[in-house]
Amino acid sequence: MTRRQQDYFRMLLLDWKRSIYNSASETLQSLQEGPIRESDLNDRASSETDWGIELRTRDRQRKLISKIDAALRRIDRDEYGYCEVTGDPIGVRRLIARPVATMSLEAQEAHERREKISRDD
Repeated sequence: MTRRQQDYFRMLLLDWKRSIYNSASETLQSLQEGPIRESDLNDRASSETDWGIELRTRDRQRKLISKIDAALRRIDRDEYGYCEVTGDPIGVRRLIARPVATMSLEAQEAHERREKISRDD
């Protein structure tokens, strides 16, 4: 991977991370504004469901931040863009679609097939 490509992905990852932090900050601010105050039980249940979904989303994004940090470390070590299973280059199109990818498309598909087989047992 060229230095220019590494710089592009570094900026992409850093922007993505910044965006996640901004969204988390907005969620935290909304939570601090106070509890759900709908008087109607159906409205309250709907609001609580919405908050549950929002909090699950933030938890997934928290896990994503660690993947982003790992990708940034791989860039620093010149290991970014190479499959951790085969050592082959990961296609740029795949990295654009999933910048935190650690496996080539073929290795990921094989991994998912093995995972599915073990779940079916």
